[in-house]
Amino acid sequence: METLSEHKGRCVCGAVSITARPESLNVDVCHCSTCRQWSGGPLMVASCGTRVDFEGEERISTFASSEWAQRGFCSGCGTHLFFRLNASGQYLVPVGLLQSDGAWRLKSQVFIDQKPAFYSFCERTHDLTGEELFAKHA
Repeated sequence: METLSEHKGRCVCGAVSITARPESLNVDVCHCSTCRQWSGGPLMVASCGTRVDFEGEERISTFASSEWAQRGFCSGCGTHLFFRLNASGQYLVPVGLLQSDGAWRLKSQVFIDQKPAFYSFCERTHDLTGEELFAKHA
């Protein structure tokens, strides 16, 4: 049985701190072109529901990257802080931002149809195309 706890992190310049309470220790990966452009590679996130607290909120800038979500980043150093769904307020937090004991496990990949051929993961994951993802959440 996994034990979930608070995971803390901060941006590179230290102006924004985060306390997140992940729903599990699963890491989800998004290969969509927007996430790859934003992060420089696949975006690896922990789903934290609405259980995220910030210190230094005045330094957080957001960008509405789609009709359904916003991306948050530190206005000082540019560190990516979250992807937040507008309808539910759910936070997906880049797992590299969170201090961890290494217990994370790669669980799923979305927009697998947009994944470039030059990288791949060896873990077995639950994979969805963009169309399958939208159909699942429609």
